[in-house]
Amino acid sequence: MTLRFSLPAIAFSAALIGTACATTAPPNDQTASTSGAIRAAEEVGATHNPDAALYLQLSKEEFGHARVLTDHKDKDVADRLLTRAQVDAELSLALARNENEKTEAQAAIDNLRKLKESAVQ
Repeated sequence: MTLRFSLPAIAFSAALIGTACATTAPPNDQTASTSGAIRAAEEVGATHNPDAALYLQLSKEEFGHARVLTDHKDKDVADRLLTRAQVDAELSLALARNENEKTEAQAAIDNLRKLKESAVQ
């Protein structure tokens, strides 16, 4: 017994399977922006600062929860979660940068003291 498939039937089946397998909403500007803010906080070293790490983790959780909400009626909730996630990621980034700047400033002060001490001797 030989099975024959027509080209339109195969195309329809492929489209149907592709639609059925799509479980997440397509990325939008808010998703991309939030994801970028999370990446930026990670790259600056937010995981090494306890306060920044807390907000980074919160942001990741909110982002993950928003991505799960794919139902159209939950779009408003997902949008709010994405906004919160972005704000938390930006706060994490700011806290991490602040800590980095403090560390750099302290290193500069220490170098200046060493230079003064060597100049006096």
